[in-house]
Amino acid sequence: MRAAYYERNGTAREVLQVGEVETPNAGPGEVRVKLAASGVNPSDVKSRLGTTRKIAYPRVIPQSDGAGVIDAAGDGVSKNRIGERVWVWNGQWKRAFGTAAEYIVIPAGQAVPLPDTTGFEAGACLGIPAMTAVHAVTLADAASGSTLLVSGGAGAVSQYVIQFAKAKGARVITTISSQEKDAAAREAGADHTVNYKKELDLAANAKLIPGVLRPKGSVIVYGTTPEAVLPAAFCLVNTIRLQFFLVYELDAGERQHAVSAIDSALRARKLFNRVAQPTYPLAKIREAHEAVEHGTLGNVIVTI
Repeated sequence: MRAAYYERNGTAREVLQVGEVETPNAGPGEVRVKLAASGVNPSDVKSRLGTTRKIAYPRVIPQSDGAGVIDAAGDGVSKNRIGERVWVWNGQWKRAFGTAAEYIVIPAGQAVPLPDTTGFEAGACLGIPAMTAVHAVTLADAASGSTLLVSGGAGAVSQYVIQFAKAKGARVITTISSQEKDAAAREAGADHTVNYKKELDLAANAKLIPGVLRPKGSVIVYGTTPEAVLPAAFCLVNTIRLQFFLVYELDAGERQHAVSAIDSALRARKLFNRVAQPTYPLAKIREAHEAVEHGTLGNVIVTI
């Protein structure tokens, strides 16, 4: 099969290659998915660069999100699943071979049925961004009467956070840095936008906490740089909750909750999936990774 891969950490131009590799076979409890699309996330870029973790295998096929059709089922998996349209999650988490390939073999539970009304490119957006969003909104206790401040409202995760929060009746304020991103945030359902001229994470946002949080408010953190300076005295006096989580490490119950919420929204046709344009063929995976690095609006997709 054809696949993109790298054998050392480095820039996309330096290390990403496309070539023939062995086609995997489904083992016990596994399915093989013939992939139609693969999503590129910032964590994929950071892993390839080696900024978050160094390469752990002789060869890595990158990317954890994707969508396609099950074409083989291993022992213990119903053969009725063959031909099923699916989206996949954690394809390359603690594994060498991800979704930037014609096929991926994964545990059957990591291949989630994809409604016929949802395209493969949209399906390849769901694993990291949408699951992160569902869990973040759950931890934030979003509900009618609550207010959420969502950083970077045009970002892939934030677009889903806005939608899932609004579905629960919350009021959403979000930060943006351009008119184009303002339009994207409002299209997702944001009630108010605040122009803020830089990308935001905990390290950048921490100094804003005293100005935006009420007593006993919460900060939900799904990504950050290694170090952050916190206004600890304010957080102590006001009983501020800081909740960190990593979407790759959700437990089974948290994962099932996220999958169910995404599936319900897709089947109700109430989930907008912003696919960045253009999409990239596998041969141009370097350009796809660079598009993520440059902050392209929407989920960057590689078509297989």
